Amino acid sequence: MPSQAELSPLAKALLMRHFFRPRVAATLIVAIALPVSVQIQAQEVIFNVPAQPLSSALQAFGTQSNMQLLYSYEMLRGLHSNEVKGPFPPLSALEELLMGTGIGYTLQGDVITLFRNGESGTMTLNAMTVEDNALGTITENTKSYTPGTIATATRLVLTPRETPQTVTVVTRQHMDDFNLTNINKVMDHTPGVTRRGTDNYRSYYYARGYEIRNFQYDGIPVLSDGINFMGETTSDMIQYDRVEVIKGASGLTTGAGSPGATINLVRKKPTHEFSGHATAEYGRWDNYRTEWDVGGPLDESGSIRGRFATAFQDQQSYMDHFKEQKRALYGILEVDLSPKTMLTFGGNYDKTIPTGSSSGGTPFFDSHNNEVNISRSFNPAASWSRVEQFSHAFFTQLDHEFDNGWSSRVYYTFQRNAYDANLGSIKYTPNGDTGSSELLTSQNRYKTRSQALEAYARGPFELFGRTHELAVGVSGYHNHLKGSGHNVIRVPIDNIGEWDGRAERPDWGGILYRAEDRINQRAVYASGRFSLSDDLAVILGGRVTNYRRGGDSNMRETGEVIPFAGVTYDLNNNFSLYASYTKIFRPQSVRDESYAVLDPDEGDSYEGGLKGEWFNGRLNASLAYFEIRQDNRAESIGGLTNSNGITYTAYRGTKAKTKGIELEVSGELMPGWNIQAGFTHQVIREDETNEKLTTQAPENQFKLYTTYRLPGRLSKITIGGGGSYQGTTWRDGTDALGNEHQFKNEAFWLVNLMGRYQITNNLSATLNVNNLFDKYYYSNYGDRWTGIATKMYGEPRNMMLTTRWDF
Repeated sequence: MPSQAELSPLAKALLMRHFFRPRVAATLIVAIALPVSVQIQAQEVIFNVPAQPLSSALQAFGTQSNMQLLYSYEMLRGLHSNEVKGPFPPLSALEELLMGTGIGYTLQGDVITLFRNGESGTMTLNAMTVEDNALGTITENTKSYTPGTIATATRLVLTPRETPQTVTVVTRQHMDDFNLTNINKVMDHTPGVTRRGTDNYRSYYYARGYEIRNFQYDGIPVLSDGINFMGETTSDMIQYDRVEVIKGASGLTTGAGSPGATINLVRKKPTHEFSGHATAEYGRWDNYRTEWDVGGPLDESGSIRGRFATAFQDQQSYMDHFKEQKRALYGILEVDLSPKTMLTFGGNYDKTIPTGSSSGGTPFFDSHNNEVNISRSFNPAASWSRVEQFSHAFFTQLDHEFDNGWSSRVYYTFQRNAYDANLGSIKYTPNGDTGSSELLTSQNRYKTRSQALEAYARGPFELFGRTHELAVGVSGYHNHLKGSGHNVIRVPIDNIGEWDGRAERPDWGGILYRAEDRINQRAVYASGRFSLSDDLAVILGGRVTNYRRGGDSNMRETGEVIPFAGVTYDLNNNFSLYASYTKIFRPQSVRDESYAVLDPDEGDSYEGGLKGEWFNGRLNASLAYFEIRQDNRAESIGGLTNSNGITYTAYRGTKAKTKGIELEVSGELMPGWNIQAGFTHQVIREDETNEKLTTQAPENQFKLYTTYRLPGRLSKITIGGGGSYQGTTWRDGTDALGNEHQFKNEAFWLVNLMGRYQITNNLSATLNVNNLFDKYYYSNYGDRWTGIATKMYGEPRNMMLTTRWDF
């Protein structure tokens, strides 16, 4: 059958639109089908479709067989498939998959129409979905901006509509379209997430008003909470299939953590057929990048599959005397130990080698209390200043499928992150007359070792004549940080207005201090989805966590119960109501006015709203209201000195409430037209005073990115673009004379464009333009280093040209 790109605009319109009559649809399908059914029935394909909900199994079947499926989503509700694994003719595989489900099929060309046994095989287009590049848990090669299923929020494999939380997914297609080659760029495109650049090598992310400190890899948490701040924000995206962001608290799968969101980076998988790509890229400021990614079967039967990907980037910057090299390697191997058991090994290596690394921004005021006038290209760092960072990980997992539809997984990962820093950056108020100032210089090293072991099982069970789903698991995580630092030395500079990065590199002497910290977490958890009727489902779950943190904090929490409850109700074929609740549990390491560690931040997280789904999940939308109530939120009360002469920032616990709404849409509006967009409004207030507590994250934010492949003879051209709006943010502080001052970043838009030309079937060229109108804005402002407020500008207009060869 011709691909969608080869059909005429009229044929595509007739095929995809729902309002045409059955006779027209049937005639069209027969007319465009090729007489290949005999070949299809005879040619064997290697299938790997685990037992799972039937809709998800059919999506996997469609991808692996490269066949189109027509069916009604409602017809499949509550049905589960059989496992299909190994070499089969496609129709034999389909018969095995459908056995016992009561679903039959008819074949015309390479189009399969499903129907319930006892009913006619002829379907009206009002109840029909065309499944092309079917959606599933893998987003690569689906050409989609939305996933088919997700399991990050509850451990249950559910569609976005069935998940009673907001989960935003940036797919592989979205990343490829807009050249999102690192996690910072992905977060810039993620609805509801704000990024704040601390300096020219670090960033922090915020969602629903809270810093995101929870990171997962393939759904397995690697604890952060300030201990694991290296590696996550330097991740190269060559190794990932997608990035999922679970909005709100995620205690069921994460345990202790921030109530804002959790970022889950999902790695690429080996392909069942030999395939890959290579790129050559060039951008503004001498930005060079290349990628190589290849995978496929390693033996004749396809029971051993591998994949290797690497990326190298050498770039300068809009900031003076700053440049950086990035290297990334990724490999994964899958081995079928039996038709029902698969063993996976993998690892990755990321390293950044910068020069001219700053530490924060540039002082805001001079000694006369005038704002320091600098260009966007000004770099406060010395030319020898650098922060080398690397991250490498090893992971392995064992998957097994049982005859009763259950599956299990045992997953282990070891990750090591580190940085080696020789820093020198302007940190002191410049003289208003001479422009002289000083560098703050330091030398320090940190490294973390993180290990995680998790085992879980999930599958269907029968109760009161209905099919339900259950997941149970155990987990253990351990993080160990070690660090050291030398003397902090101040180095004078003559004039900030003539600064070119040249300064003497000091001798920091021997090690002045050492630091060590450990976090251990053990947990058991369970979640179940109970189908009370065809339209109503309830998800209940909980996690029991034992948490311990050593070092100076010496915290221990035992038997902490984190419950989860959710409900979804289908209003019709397209819309569902949903609601969810979970508890907040986050141990804190800050200290109160008596120098005691503050009690954990606890509270409740609520969410409810409306979700929509069209075209068998190829387009998803949600409207959510969320509310987060904190019982012991840490708020600074200023600097204090304890009885031992240690000066520290003291905090008090306060009750706070966050309220907001989120509107999101992602997927395919029509054939060839993808979109991901979202609007967020949020406010955090203290309960007692009703004052706003957090103003660094904007109250209003909007993001929209879209691409469209032109029809007909222009189908080799894809155009796209989008932008982000961020409302005004501010923070209170003091000026150079100690007077109260409100630092403000006015609301701004950033607009991006992209265009791609498919030169041949395998070769394409893509141009991406960022910050099209060259908008001036702060990526950070008002941060206080050595008591001095600083500022840093965001990236000016830039572009990247990518040529890609697919094979």
